[in-house]
Amino acid sequence: MGWLHDGHRALIQRADAENRTTVVSIFVNPRQFGDPADLEKYPRSEARDIAICTEEGVDLVFAPSIEEIYPPGFDTTVKVGAVAQGLEGAARPGHFDGVATVVAILFDLVGAEHAYFGQKDAQQLLVIRRMALDLALPTEVIAHPTVREPDGLAMSSRNVHLSTEERAAAPVIRRALLAARSLRERGERSAEALRSEMRHVLAAEPLAQPDYVSVADASSLEELETLDGPALLSMAVRFGSTRLIDNEPIP
Repeated sequence: MGWLHDGHRALIQRADAENRTTVVSIFVNPRQFGDPADLEKYPRSEARDIAICTEEGVDLVFAPSIEEIYPPGFDTTVKVGAVAQGLEGAARPGHFDGVATVVAILFDLVGAEHAYFGQKDAQQLLVIRRMALDLALPTEVIAHPTVREPDGLAMSSRNVHLSTEERAAAPVIRRALLAARSLRERGERSAEALRSEMRHVLAAEPLAQPDYVSVADASSLEELETLDGPALLSMAVRFGSTRLIDNEPIP
């Protein structure tokens, strides 16, 4: 959705290394915003993004207008099932319908053989993979590890909205995830114990206001009681008016 940062650069660099032609699509998708104010304040600068793409040697930037993606009379929605219902799907009703719809359109218009997505948006990654598989789309969805700032904060276009104090507080998200991971590595199998550990770490930072903390099955994203296999630790936390998400896979 634009406002490119070093996480996007990493996706571009990997795509360039693994493919003959690299295309970057840039489109701030109104259908995945439930709050018009959130859409309005989403950071954007097409000139800035194109300059970054030029620096990275991108072959083509596809930056369509809203009318090109959603022409007059557009009346179709792609809706993914269970994996889209919890976490961000529950917190932001309709969000993943908008994501799945626009990504299906972009996959078709661009004709990509491979599409690269960051692990930071883990649920989005699973939703898009499910959508591509179920609709028999020929695009392979490839995950790339989350790119982080030196203090552990996951890179996000929304980070630009953090005040100085909020930016200093935001790495508590990563500390909470790593604390729960450490607990699991020491043998803890109770999912609620891991959730409690994350809440405890977050509670030590007054500016952090959690929306949710989750310990879920890595494939279905169903909340777990006991960890017996791969899981995903994840959370959404508000700092002032800025809402950030992050996650940590557990093998």
